[in-house]
Amino acid sequence: MSVPHILQALLVMALWGLNFVVAKWALHEFPPLFLMFLRFALVAALIVPFFRIPRDKLAKVALLSVTLGTVHFPLMFTGLQGIDAATASLAVQAQVPFSSLLAALVFKDKLGWRRGIGMAAAFAGVAVIAGEPRLGNALPSLLMLLAASLAFAVASVQMKLIGAVNGFAVNGWMALMAMPQLLLLSLLLEHGQIDALVHSTWVGWASIAYMAVGVTIAAYGLWYPLLNRYDVNQTMPYLLTVPVFGVACGVALMGDPVTLSLAIGGLLTIGGVAVIVKRRPRTVSETVTNPT
Repeated sequence: MSVPHILQALLVMALWGLNFVVAKWALHEFPPLFLMFLRFALVAALIVPFFRIPRDKLAKVALLSVTLGTVHFPLMFTGLQGIDAATASLAVQAQVPFSSLLAALVFKDKLGWRRGIGMAAAFAGVAVIAGEPRLGNALPSLLMLLAASLAFAVASVQMKLIGAVNGFAVNGWMALMAMPQLLLLSLLLEHGQIDALVHSTWVGWASIAYMAVGVTIAAYGLWYPLLNRYDVNQTMPYLLTVPVFGVACGVALMGDPVTLSLAIGGLLTIGGVAVIVKRRPRTVSETVTNPT
């Protein structure tokens, strides 16, 4: 890759890594499910009028919206509410070994001993992080993030089954279909939505704008051309820097602690993910890459 394109890829990873902190800021002002409803409403409004989904793909995108809108994002943002951004950015990397396992089950993709070692290392890293005494009551939140990562792995399989469709179209129409699901769940399980709208500050609304425009539109707008220009072996390894940016942003902007257990667990997780991505990059979704 050329130097400008390397910098472009790193900018995308930085935008995704910062999103863990931005989401924490937004969660200080909005209930998690209602927050995702607002985010998806903005995404749909900005994308759907300009991109269409082939009719034969609508049912599959609708199923994808259930996996992401009813399962992944509710678990992800409810879990993120109770854990620091640095730890969360590492824990969600479990989506890669989960995706690899599902690829083996669904597509009969041979795992091989190297990927087996990579998956073992990644899960061992998450186990080390989960065993940190400082997490205490945050362990249920960590388990929610792991469940969300499994749901995202299922979504990656669904993306492969959808086939070749414009990435913006998938993100926009998935958001449109997920909106009513998230709103219904929010009305059933949360309270204080009106109060949050009335008393929210510019920080809350700027955070929603960042998650919708910065993460979904700007970042993917920079990422998709790289996917089209370069081989997947050249682009996918950059995903390994997302948790690095996530931890750095959490430490710098929120004062998240970096403990020995977090460092060891993080290295094991990222190292294991690196082996998996190197051996079989197509187990990672190329169209809906970032789980946040």
